[in-house]
Amino acid sequence: MQSEKLRLRNIQHLAHEITDEMNRGGELTHLETLIPVIDNLSRAIGDLTDSYGQYSLDYVEEKVKNAHTLLFNKEKINVYL
Repeated sequence: MQSEKLRLRNIQHLAHEITDEMNRGGELTHLETLIPVIDNLSRAIGDLTDSYGQYSLDYVEEKVKNAHTLLFNKEKINVYL
């Protein structure tokens, strides 16, 4: 099993790739893709900002991976929001 630190680095790497893609300068016009990407990232951030400091790394990891996969169309996935 991966250590928490390694998992967080992987999540951070995926988030940076998403940021780079969004700021690449190309026009992103596929709302059917962007809306679920933004939704997944918002849910991950919402979980991380729990005022009691309790978050699920599994949940955050899942949501960021979903957003990354949706944006880069690496494979078809079922995204349950």
